Amino acid sequence: MPRHPAPVPQAPHRADRRYWLRRIAALDPEADHQEIYRISSGHEFPWDYVRSLELALFKTYCVPSISGLLDATGEFALRAQKRYDDTALLMAEIAAHGYDSPRGREALRSVNRMHGRFAISNDDMRYVLSTFVYEPVDWIDRYGWRRLTRHERLAAFHYYSEVGRRMGIRDIPPSFEAFAAFKDAYEREHFRFAESNARVGGATVDLFASWFPEPVRPLAGVAVRALLDDRSREAFGFAPAPAWVVRAVQRALVVRGRLETQLPPRRVSRLAADPKNRTYPGYPQGYAVADLGAGPPAGVDPARLREKAGADAD
Repeated sequence: MPRHPAPVPQAPHRADRRYWLRRIAALDPEADHQEIYRISSGHEFPWDYVRSLELALFKTYCVPSISGLLDATGEFALRAQKRYDDTALLMAEIAAHGYDSPRGREALRSVNRMHGRFAISNDDMRYVLSTFVYEPVDWIDRYGWRRLTRHERLAAFHYYSEVGRRMGIRDIPPSFEAFAAFKDAYEREHFRFAESNARVGGATVDLFASWFPEPVRPLAGVAVRALLDDRSREAFGFAPAPAWVVRAVQRALVVRGRLETQLPPRRVSRLAADPKNRTYPGYPQGYAVADLGAGPPAGVDPARLREKAGADAD
């Protein structure tokens, strides 16, 4: 049984860049997976985890049964920013406080309530869960200030396996390697172009671009495309980003990671402390976890959403 997460101590010295790494090495990746994941995502790689989880969710829209359901709800056409903030903050609440803590359980109830309105297949749920494990691994190995350790990789697997079970997801593969193989096979079988992919993907690129000043938004949209592999890009129906943009984006991310090696260890976790989110000004002060989460789209019959999504998947 996983242990209840223990409080993470403060880093003792600003010059000790390897402090958290040594602490991770002293923990057990299965029994202490919540603490390891909290350190890795909140202290060691907070920016990288946010960016890679954005990319993880984005890539799930390459599956027509997933994009079709999201397209049918109208969530991305009507309130893409709110859906993004709800998902990011709820997952951060679970990680920061622990999935069995009062706030963690409340966040999971909100997640399950949102998903429970729709007939989402277990296989699609398993796939989305797998992206939360492996997209950050791939991103950090490529762009992070150091590669993830074996402890961090296994801890992420055990953490999301436990979160998935609390979400009612069945048949989660039993090992890090088996879950990675499931993810790869699912993408090879299910990534294919659909109009719903293009609509939801385009709305998501527009959302990402909206975070930048208006004069550079077109370039920001191209930069997002530059981060996609060919299989994902073709499933969205996106044109390839120019080769020079791909090189520039990748180089900038590598340089950023190298510069971060010179920074001191973070004393305060960045998890669940995002006052800059656009939907809930002032969060986390003044908001209960139950306030997070998309409500039913007005005028939409949830019983018909899966039928419409299935038409796009077929």
